Amino acid sequence: MQHGGVLVAAGGTGGHLFPAEALAAALGKRNVSVALATDSRAARHAGAFAWSAVHVIPSATVRGRDPVSLARTGVTLGLGFAKAWLQMPKLDPAIVVGFGGYPSVPTMLAAAWRGIPTLIHEQNGVMGRANRFLAPRVTAIATGFPVRLDDPALAAKATHTGNPVRPAVVAAAATPYPVLSADGALHLLAFGGSQGARVMSEIVPGAIERLDAGLRARLRVVQQAREEDLAQVRDTYARLGVSAEVESFFSDLPARMAASHLVVSRSGASTVAELAAIGRPAILVPLPHALDQDQHANAGMLERAGGGIRLDQAKFTPDRLAAEISKLTADPGLLSAMATAAKSVGVIDAADRLANLVLRVAGITK
Repeated sequence: MQHGGVLVAAGGTGGHLFPAEALAAALGKRNVSVALATDSRAARHAGAFAWSAVHVIPSATVRGRDPVSLARTGVTLGLGFAKAWLQMPKLDPAIVVGFGGYPSVPTMLAAAWRGIPTLIHEQNGVMGRANRFLAPRVTAIATGFPVRLDDPALAAKATHTGNPVRPAVVAAAATPYPVLSADGALHLLAFGGSQGARVMSEIVPGAIERLDAGLRARLRVVQQAREEDLAQVRDTYARLGVSAEVESFFSDLPARMAASHLVVSRSGASTVAELAAIGRPAILVPLPHALDQDQHANAGMLERAGGGIRLDQAKFTPDRLAAEISKLTADPGLLSAMATAAKSVGVIDAADRLANLVLRVAGITK
């Protein structure tokens, strides 16, 4: 990284890495160098960054509440802070930008204590624990969705930028909603994200089995399933005679979203931001056990706009999903209206908005 560049701190899941990649792309267009500080787990998925610009900082997520687990997490985070503190003068960033999750904490804390300008970006509709801890200590806060901040000091330094979406999403957003005729093919996309594909494998094929035979014959299903569920899901669709493409990973997911009439998915921040940017109706099933209930809040944002249906996992049964699919597809105008409503809350230029804010806080003129 050039001296005076931008250091982004992100890790854990794609939900934190994707917006970091989008920001890096936006800054790259402005000839600003960007490096990534991340944990060893996420470093394997940081292909959008040059390997020489990836710095692995030890980190751990607070999982167990027992004294041994807490002590082990504390030691790892402490080692990460020490490494980040020692590396900061060598990296010499003009600003450090954190994207939430515990992997960002050691780097953000080291930067703040060294007096380097800092900014956190909160992707979700409620602020996560790591960002809540960092918020009073950083220079500025950016939000992906409107987030309620009761502390006036935090609200004063917050800016709503939207959630940065990858260039592939911006490209997919140019695709109009596919026309759905009363007897034409119906494209359904189902995926679960890094933490939730199992429930999709358990529920979606069963729901499709319960659909009217005429509707089932029109379906073209694309489904992401865990490796261990692939054979079972494929066998079910083959038995039903349903046209289905089932894989453990789709590298072109934004394009597949754009080709869909209806999406069934989890409601992680990146997923909801991408659905809104592209403008596709969705049945959203929030991850049920998240401490912050962030996915519940994200799905609510799309539901209030009229672009999605939030279905808590306890109600996500084959019968209920079949009923929702039948109701939505019975009226092609309804799906089209939901697509328009979803797109109305999408922020295509969020990466540029965030890049402008980052440069302003850092005092970089480009």
